[in-house]
Amino acid sequence: MAITSINPATGKTIKTYDEMTPEQAAAAVAQAHETWRTWRATSFAERAKPMKKTAEMLRKRKDELAKLMAVEMGKPLMQGAAEAEKCAWACDYYADKAEAHLAPDVIKTEGAKSYVAFEPLGVVLAIMPWNFPLWQVYRFAAPALMAGNVGVLKHASNVPGCALIIEEIFTQAGFPDGAFRSLLIGNAQVRAVIEHPLVRAVTLTGSTPAGKAVASQAGAVLKKTVLELGGSDPYVVLEDADLDQAVQTCVNSRLINAGQSCIAAKRFIVVEPVRAAFTERFVALMKTKKMGDPLKEGTDVGPQARHNLRDDLHKQVLASVERGAKLLLGGEVPPGAGAYYPPTVLADVKPGMPAYDEELFGPVAAIIGAKNEEDAVRIANDTIFGLGAAVFTKDTERGERIARKLEAGSTFVNSAVASDPRLPFGGIKESGYGRELGSYGIKEFVNAKTVYVKG
Repeated sequence: MAITSINPATGKTIKTYDEMTPEQAAAAVAQAHETWRTWRATSFAERAKPMKKTAEMLRKRKDELAKLMAVEMGKPLMQGAAEAEKCAWACDYYADKAEAHLAPDVIKTEGAKSYVAFEPLGVVLAIMPWNFPLWQVYRFAAPALMAGNVGVLKHASNVPGCALIIEEIFTQAGFPDGAFRSLLIGNAQVRAVIEHPLVRAVTLTGSTPAGKAVASQAGAVLKKTVLELGGSDPYVVLEDADLDQAVQTCVNSRLINAGQSCIAAKRFIVVEPVRAAFTERFVALMKTKKMGDPLKEGTDVGPQARHNLRDDLHKQVLASVERGAKLLLGGEVPPGAGAYYPPTVLADVKPGMPAYDEELFGPVAAIIGAKNEEDAVRIANDTIFGLGAAVFTKDTERGERIARKLEAGSTFVNSAVASDPRLPFGGIKESGYGRELGSYGIKEFVNAKTVYVKG
């Protein structure tokens, strides 16, 4: 079997890779486990040295990494360079903070000494998506490796070059052989890796159906899982919002990575007093965004990562229009090569339409009217998803109060939803469970061991 990387901007094959055999994948897991037996005993200071070097190499090679992401999945160069920088930030953060995050938690009891120690689990399998092919991996790997675990990566099949260069950077930075391995395998082999007796836990970022499948397989063999799944993030715009700031933030969030982000703004819930003004400014700004070759400067929106994903998105748009949504911008597949889809705006979106009920993983915005604040919160929570949400208002106390009512793993006031190494990140409902990042994320793949000493 082969794994083929195809440039979504041209449709041309970049490179074909041989898929690992089941025996080779199992051997990589076994090697990782043997490395862990030594790695788990290293100090935080020892682990921090190659992690700091990894950050240094990511910054040094960011232009190379940005170009690779551009040709493998269509990310504009400036966004790719920023992604590499963010990965370096995460590496530096955990190199500096892991020891403090995992310090023993002393608890006073009747014993002479009692505390909780946080100890690594072993080999963690990461099943990662193509949309942020570096960040999704490093936000798992940096805390996991600093906690004393080792990792094996099953990356998306359309970004094998990214998978291999991530392993290369970790190795060149000084991590021991086997501490991080990229498995070039297809989906058919994933179950066998999950069931491998030396794999202790699984983390997945991907679609809700993929999360359900992995959770089921891992649960059958009692493996710990963390799932970061789809989202249909609501951005609530109230009558006292700074409309210019709200529109700028909403458009940028909707179009980042050509709209292919779980935490991109997707549903714009605007109260009636400002709905018309917001819509007019939103459409005007969306019109200015340039769609084109991700390798060229000035491109705001690159292609969708694959043609089938672009076609599925277009079907969602057409179905929404057929059911009564108004198409204010875009909505047509452009002629020529490449998996391109233009910035698109749908208005009068209501329940029963894909734009209301489903995740639109591309540069399509759904504007939904709300009667008032209470109605806006109701609409925002009327979804199977619960990853991120935002609210815009000049009254920050009001915004914070509403943020607490929004059903999501992360809620932001007057800001786009974003992940940050210092803060926990994850979802509820069908957006998954568990947390990545921050002190909560680094503790997902450790044994919280009670130690009790009687005097």
